[in-house]
Amino acid sequence: MKEEIEETVRASRALAAAGLTDMVWGHAAVRAQDGGVWMKAAGWGFEEVDTGRVVLVSRDGDVLHGEGKRHIEYPIHTEIMARRPDVGCVVHTHAPALSAFASLDVELRPLSHDAVPFCEPQLPRFTQTGALIATAELGAALAEKLDDANAVLMPQHGAVTAGPDAATAVMYAVLLERACRTQLMAMSAGGPKVWSDPAEVELKNRQVWNADQREAGWKYLRRLADRTSS
Repeated sequence: MKEEIEETVRASRALAAAGLTDMVWGHAAVRAQDGGVWMKAAGWGFEEVDTGRVVLVSRDGDVLHGEGKRHIEYPIHTEIMARRPDVGCVVHTHAPALSAFASLDVELRPLSHDAVPFCEPQLPRFTQTGALIATAELGAALAEKLDDANAVLMPQHGAVTAGPDAATAVMYAVLLERACRTQLMAMSAGGPKVWSDPAEVELKNRQVWNADQREAGWKYLRRLADRTSS
């Protein structure tokens, strides 16, 4: 329990350090060993999360441990983890570049290293609603659209990333925001002309974003969060 709570804190603070904050909205959740998910309590920003501001939420939405209210969109996390036993952490953000890019209804191109985890196959878009994922039914539909991808864009809303651990899910959230920003910049300059082909994308996923590289980025964000909080 202690480690899961601390991992939720680390994920939240890393997202804040990376600039993926949206005041008190957005959340990261870590799978609980005995079922449910650990996530920050509602009403707190990523940078404000500490061990006393993390709650255990059941798949039915009951707060089983901790102080404070749960986020309305807890089904994002509980339903994805129910469908994906390989997922240990889910991140939901409203970061501006990915939100803007989602509205364009164009494919994300591997213009830089950042995009390669999302391009082969192309990351999905959840278009059933742009409102809150406030029910188990919507959470299940989102999980179905995500399927086995690393991320799903949510036009009019934001995005979700998923990974086996907090390091991976957080890094995917950071990379997706950077990739969308890069493509928006290229589009504003007349549109991209070159990007990696599928073979290079496969190579770069192994070479650039293997587990060791993701872990290095995660550790950097944790150090940055520690410096910022101090």
